[in-house]
Amino acid sequence: MRVALGVVWLPFAWAAAAPAAALRRYRASSAQPRRSAERAGFDTRKWTPELLKRLEWRRFEELCAAYYEALGFRARLTHSRADGGVDISLYAEASESASTIVHCKAWDAYRVGVNPLEALRRAMAASRVRKGVLVTSGRFTREAVSFAAQENIQLIDGAGLLGKLAELEPEKSLALLQFTTQGDFLTPTCPCCSIKMISRRSIKGGRKFWGCLNYPRCKQTFPGTA
Repeated sequence: MRVALGVVWLPFAWAAAAPAAALRRYRASSAQPRRSAERAGFDTRKWTPELLKRLEWRRFEELCAAYYEALGFRARLTHSRADGGVDISLYAEASESASTIVHCKAWDAYRVGVNPLEALRRAMAASRVRKGVLVTSGRFTREAVSFAAQENIQLIDGAGLLGKLAELEPEKSLALLQFTTQGDFLTPTCPCCSIKMISRRSIKGGRKFWGCLNYPRCKQTFPGTA
């Protein structure tokens, strides 16, 4: 694995259906498991819409990268964003130029609209890449579907991603499932510090939210509860 300038190359080895050892080593340096599959409160023994929707944003991003690596691409992840921009650049075998840029949008309370697609289109233009993919565990608005059709962007919603995972060879699908549900796959990762966040409560109103362990130096927050 190579790390430079906020970029992580992920050389997955799919022989014998082994999970991605390189990515496990990368995560082990920045994430401490707190919630296991046994404590998730839903079935983690198979791919389900609930599982996809409960994945924290970085684990969902890593799942998407691992999926494309299983298809034979080289995947380069960027971890320099808070919530937007390029997530994954895909490279065909022996190619030095990206053929596709993939943006991942973990599920929230709303359908994915046009704004992430516009950010993806700008990234495609800047990188001179003609094909884009936006993957979400949720759903898209009609406006997003119309925009994507005009900009050579493929949309993959939660149901579509489940279908694609089911189309993989059984051993690869199982390896992806085991990789995705290892350790703490529910607690959000701070996009600034690359460490797991903790559940906090606001002083006024007692609202629960996710906050960074490095507060007050890092004031990154996410809505939600543990």
